[in-house]
Amino acid sequence: MVEKDNRSYYDEFADWYEDHRHDGYHRLIDDLQVDLLRREVEGGDVLEVGCGTGLLLHRIESLARSARGIDISPGMLEQAKERGLDVVQGCATDLPFDDESFDVVYSFKVLAHVEDIEDALSECGRVVRPGGRLFLEFYNPNSLRYMAKRLAGPKKISTATRESAVFTRWDTPDQVEDYLPSDIELKGWAGVRIFTPAAFFHRLPVVGTALRTLEFVGRDTPLSRFGGFLVARATKTA
Repeated sequence: MVEKDNRSYYDEFADWYEDHRHDGYHRLIDDLQVDLLRREVEGGDVLEVGCGTGLLLHRIESLARSARGIDISPGMLEQAKERGLDVVQGCATDLPFDDESFDVVYSFKVLAHVEDIEDALSECGRVVRPGGRLFLEFYNPNSLRYMAKRLAGPKKISTATRESAVFTRWDTPDQVEDYLPSDIELKGWAGVRIFTPAAFFHRLPVVGTALRTLEFVGRDTPLSRFGGFLVARATKTA
């Protein structure tokens, strides 16, 4: 049952958010996402919608001409600011940026928690320039990750709160395509976490190495549609 609004939830999550995020499974997810963006962001103006503590934005910043982030949680943003990042507080459905300000807009692990998803995607489209690229990630019910979540139940994000306390939506590729505004053209998919049944497998030396290789190989193939994190690759039409 949803108990918390997004701001309260992520403020509470902020102290735990980076635990175990720097190696193993969580590092793999971050590496897959940064690698997906690498060629697209080089020399461009980039926005991360839902930048959290700035883990990804910090890595993207060194590649882009400019890199900005927005997040709803002051607790998360405090850590992003400590990294020296250019971030502001705000929400995905009302981005505080001018029209056509960015060459690339990306959002990971965020849009599944936004109830007014069509408003959020319209805003992402508004701030990207014609011909610009969008990378929009959703939670996929046709995935091992979904099955693992159903079996294991929601994890704790603090001593008092579990993941189930916040709104979460699971979307198929067809549903995602229906959400996109008319000026955003879907170009394809990337699938993050296709083969990993559970995070702890990445703590096993041989198994973890093999899974890492498989995840990179499978991300941009037709198997992408089974990624636990389903990334829509899109372009804003002229």
